[in-house]
Amino acid sequence: DEVSKLQSNCSSSISRHRSRLKDMSQLMKKFAYKDEYEKFKLYLTVILLLFAFMCYFFVSYRFVDAILNFLLVWYYCTLTIRESILISNGSRIKGWWVFHHYVSAFLSGVMLTWPDGYLYQNFRNQFLAFSLYQSMVHCMQYYYQSGCLYRLRTLGERHNMDLTVEGFQSWMWQGLTFLLPFLFFGHFWQLYNGLSLFRMARLPDCKEWQVSMCGISFLILFMGNFLTTVAVVRTKLKSKDQAKPKGQ
Repeated sequence: DEVSKLQSNCSSSISRHRSRLKDMSQLMKKFAYKDEYEKFKLYLTVILLLFAFMCYFFVSYRFVDAILNFLLVWYYCTLTIRESILISNGSRIKGWWVFHHYVSAFLSGVMLTWPDGYLYQNFRNQFLAFSLYQSMVHCMQYYYQSGCLYRLRTLGERHNMDLTVEGFQSWMWQGLTFLLPFLFFGHFWQLYNGLSLFRMARLPDCKEWQVSMCGISFLILFMGNFLTTVAVVRTKLKSKDQAKPKGQ
């Protein structure tokens, strides 16, 4: 009886350890996938930045622009697929930032199909300058957000599966508010792009449907990005005021 008791205790202990090891293995795979996602985002952002720089300053061929737009479509489509996996793994990504990538993929796809002509060439440099600025801001965000997330995880204030994002979230309030002017400038540039395209669409010689579709996409991006950022800032300022002692 003693021996059988010991055997059953040992076997149950072994099965518990196996279960824990299996859980640990799955957790490590989730962390590895998250790190791979972050690296993919950084590397592709740098490639897109260099490509946009080359197109803006040195190369002025439509097929090279098409390669850049194809890269953008592939990049945003890949992000949406990976983010759905990360959300199922426990990462907390706000709904707008996921939808934002769907809109960006659609916009890049429309830009890819826009035929070369006077209107395309008229908007080309504006779009490339915007892409260049956006890529630089994304690189800057990744650098500062990853450092901030590491510090907050160490303090136990953030979840291990939290990710860097292309916008502004509540956890960035401490230490990353200096990014807000760069983000708001990018948001209003999206508005400017949308309004420029709508002005083009009203021209009598405008026959391309891509002009108005790109204009709508830029306006959706502006509204979503701007309202989401403002909502985060407003919530943080409200909570800051409530945390102040009465009478101050």
